[in-house]
Amino acid sequence: MYIPSNEYITEKRITMRGGDGEVILEHISKTELPVNVRLMAKITLNKNCSIGYHVHENETEIFHFISGNGIVSDNGTEKAVKCGDTLVTPSGCGHSVRNDNDEPLIIFASIILSK
Repeated sequence: MYIPSNEYITEKRITMRGGDGEVILEHISKTELPVNVRLMAKITLNKNCSIGYHVHENETEIFHFISGNGIVSDNGTEKAVKCGDTLVTPSGCGHSVRNDNDEPLIIFASIILSK
């Protein structure tokens, strides 16, 4: 099924998951996703914006970093990330992400429900 980008839903979330600033999500409707996929989105974090630390239960979130640089907490361990890197957060684990740089940090994110 082809879904053109002009059909994506754009949301702006302030202090997402307790983070700083505004996070921009561009995603397709849940009705267009397979039943085991909760989210498929492009996420943009501009300078000084973040998604706060949170734990995933009964699902896995995958972040693939499309452009920019940032800092993630990978289950409590901070790591620098750059374009081309991937972060997998399985059920029972947590993560956060922030952008302290001038260039936007752009992420492709998927959340897959556990069976």
